[in-house]
Amino acid sequence: MTMDASSFFSGLARDRENGKSAGVYSVCSANPIVLEASMDHARRENRPLLIESTSNQVNQYGGYTGMRPGDFAAFVRDIASRSGFDGENLILGGDHLGPLVWKDMPEDEAMKRAAELVGAYVEAGFTKIHLDTSMRLSCDPSSQVLPDDIIAERGASLCAVAEEAYKKRARLVPASKPVYVIGSEVPVPGGAQEEKSDGLTPTSPSDFRASYEAFERAFERHGLEDAWGRTVAFVVQPGVEFNGETIFDYDRGAASELCEALRNIGRPLVFEGHSADYQRTESLSKMVEDGVAILKVGPGLTFAMREGLIALEHIERELAALHSLDPSNFSAALESAMMADDSNWKGHYHGDAESLRLQRRYSFFDRARYYLPVPEVDLSVKKLLGNLARVGIGLSLLSQYLPRSFEKARGGRLSVSPMELLKDCVREALSPYSQACAGEGNPRWRE
Repeated sequence: MTMDASSFFSGLARDRENGKSAGVYSVCSANPIVLEASMDHARRENRPLLIESTSNQVNQYGGYTGMRPGDFAAFVRDIASRSGFDGENLILGGDHLGPLVWKDMPEDEAMKRAAELVGAYVEAGFTKIHLDTSMRLSCDPSSQVLPDDIIAERGASLCAVAEEAYKKRARLVPASKPVYVIGSEVPVPGGAQEEKSDGLTPTSPSDFRASYEAFERAFERHGLEDAWGRTVAFVVQPGVEFNGETIFDYDRGAASELCEALRNIGRPLVFEGHSADYQRTESLSKMVEDGVAILKVGPGLTFAMREGLIALEHIERELAALHSLDPSNFSAALESAMMADDSNWKGHYHGDAESLRLQRRYSFFDRARYYLPVPEVDLSVKKLLGNLARVGIGLSLLSQYLPRSFEKARGGRLSVSPMELLKDCVREALSPYSQACAGEGNPRWRE
């Protein structure tokens, strides 16, 4: 069993309406080390854990992970079981569920596949469903903004599919009703495609209200009043984003009118903030206080893990001669895999050969995450961790290459094992999100 998402998110929205500051972060990753570290972090802080997969990552055809929704759900639950994480504190979410993967197809085919996708997610036990129909399809004019009514109508049609899928699941097993996240101004998954330097403009209050009202009308036309009551969040652009070298921090003043519009909407509702990776703790806390109560983080976690792997590789190199180690060559294996198949980074990285090399390794986009499952790269990671587990890591080297972990190890709060050190890098990256979401210590999940 997993947590009752309807009760949790409805409670979170009511808390916002009553002026309480509390939120939840969403881990958007399929990396097993990231997921296990996230479960460790949530268990230590006695928090629920929201894990989401995207439509291009996991879908009825396998996505780029090769997993269907049922496969991913089983994958996450297996990690939870092995790591001792209580499934009652787990929420599974589907992100960008809609025709995104098939946007170049005609509407009939794209929406048919989107319906199959949404149904598969709900039947697999995902209970937080982000309905994303914001993208143009091949039949839509490219010269104009896609009207809110079309976006909302497509979203409502997918919600109707989700409701039927829930009824089907509920006839077979105890099941929680799904909750919905909607919105038409949806940031691009994985970060901005273009380099910018002048900040971002938050969604205008008028655009938010117009989109909200269009969805309300569409849900009513489809007889989805009950589902509308379980629509708990709205995706907007609050003015946060990142690209390869730049992080756009939250500007409370710039978002103030948008957040005021949320307070005046007349029902319990929160904003969902996409691309919140790399934000500082104070920025995240302000976002939660202002109503951006669902914080999405994905690339920032694998970025932190990759930093940890490179630090561990430096330690391995220092110890190689002393212990006659056969080196893992992690960095070389990763670079070789990325050069052999540029499909996951070519559209994001630009410049001359040296610039591209640096971006492949260090960019905030972290397109390297797509290559960690490549067999040769995965083998190099296992070899790296095995080498260091066998010879041990001294505190002086730990201080040099992983100073934050050194302080914890020095105080007896962290085991000096390579896997624990790697997971600690992920937990460190998650810490600002959990601090921001703590709010007033309101333990919604304990009620």
